[in-house]
Amino acid sequence: MHPSLAEAFARLDRSRAGLRAAVDSVSDHLRDQSPESDRWSVAGVLEHLALVDERFTAILVNKIAEARAADLRQEQGSPARLPPHVAAMLADRTERRQAPEPVHPSGSPCGAAWERAEAARAAFRVLLGGADGRILSRVIHEHPRFGALSAYQWADFLAAHESRHAEQIREIAAQFDARA
Repeated sequence: MHPSLAEAFARLDRSRAGLRAAVDSVSDHLRDQSPESDRWSVAGVLEHLALVDERFTAILVNKIAEARAADLRQEQGSPARLPPHVAAMLADRTERRQAPEPVHPSGSPCGAAWERAEAARAAFRVLLGGADGRILSRVIHEHPRFGALSAYQWADFLAAHESRHAEQIREIAAQFDARA
């Protein structure tokens, strides 16, 4: 496996472990409840993460297929990581953002949302793993806010996005704890 892909997978694993810990910090019986009327529940956050992973996996399926058709060769060197300003913006929880409608949760229960998030992440990993050895740094998709990102940068984006929402879940846990 190319070292850059192994590093991307390690970052995804760390973000998923952080997410799991955040979810576990909320009592089972509270995970489907919103802490406030205008906020997502833990289940809603998980469903959102699954939708985002599914969406970008579907986009990258086509981009990687185009790269295969163009016969992109071996990756050389170390591809660029997610730009620091993008990582900082994703980590900054002081600014609430409105997710696009296609990635709004529909109300799945927490167990189903977690399973969907796990399946979506597995599909993303399979996609990138199946393209190992190609120039994934040249598989590019434009983010409407952050600009052109390579497949490696999308992996970093998904990890950072997930970490942002793990922090949101920790905030939800704190809100429930404050009421107890």
